[in-house]
Amino acid sequence: MDQGQGQGQGQDPYLAHRRLLFATAYRMLGSVGDAEDVLQDAWLKWSTVDRGTVDHPKAYLVRTVTNLSLNRLTSARAARETYVGPWLPEPLLTSPDIASEAEVADSVSTAMLVVLETLSPVERAVFLLREVFGYSHAEIAETLERPEATVRQIAHRARAHVQARRPRFDADPDRRRRVTDRFLAACSGGDLNAMMELLAPDVTAWSDGGGKVTAARRPLYGIDHVARWLLGFLAKPELAELRMEPAVVNGELGVLATLGGHTVGALSFDIADDRIHHLRFQVNPDKLGGLTPENGLTAL
Repeated sequence: MDQGQGQGQGQDPYLAHRRLLFATAYRMLGSVGDAEDVLQDAWLKWSTVDRGTVDHPKAYLVRTVTNLSLNRLTSARAARETYVGPWLPEPLLTSPDIASEAEVADSVSTAMLVVLETLSPVERAVFLLREVFGYSHAEIAETLERPEATVRQIAHRARAHVQARRPRFDADPDRRRRVTDRFLAACSGGDLNAMMELLAPDVTAWSDGGGKVTAARRPLYGIDHVARWLLGFLAKPELAELRMEPAVVNGELGVLATLGGHTVGALSFDIADDRIHHLRFQVNPDKLGGLTPENGLTAL
């Protein structure tokens, strides 16, 4: 699936392929800020390279971004060992059109990014280049400077790992809209019974505050625990003016929370049989930069 189309005549290759480069870095890192930093580093490399030595600019740029992401991901993993509370990827405001493209939406969903975190950095790079962006094993081998046979083994292992762990929930847009509306109604009304009816028996909730704002330090399990914690949190006086509205986050309909005109959080969830099984709250203020229209990705 080549998402680097659209290079205009005479347009600088970096600008022509920036959407593809960001999509690659974001899926690699699960961080909007880190992805933008990688693109900045890639631009610096590109601006100093002798263009006459680059036969295939797109391949050169993808290779540069992939390897810069690998380096950053390796160091970031060490930092996450001391992270306060559950770590979740940075949410990204995406175009409503993406939600209708199941393959694209799935590859950038919060649930998938969480699964990708369980891969090694190299496995993650190989999986994304092969399964999401459609590169051949030979092209990936050249990008990562590894034997093709090794890349094939890594690709097989990574694909099996992801398939065993990837969420399999109902992604029907109409059903997701109905569940979202019911969820928001229960939240706004503080309706414990309605919330409990909406949650699946095995519901799990994660909230990422990064030690910066109030959030549960451990995952929450079960209908009663999750429902009471959520409605208790929303009932705090300082959140009386909180607004929660539907928004397409990471390719799926979720919820965007604002307070005093500022974005303060995002919610994504997995549903099956009209019930919510997984809830992921991102409220770390350092990880909300991708939730504004000017910083979000309008197309992947």
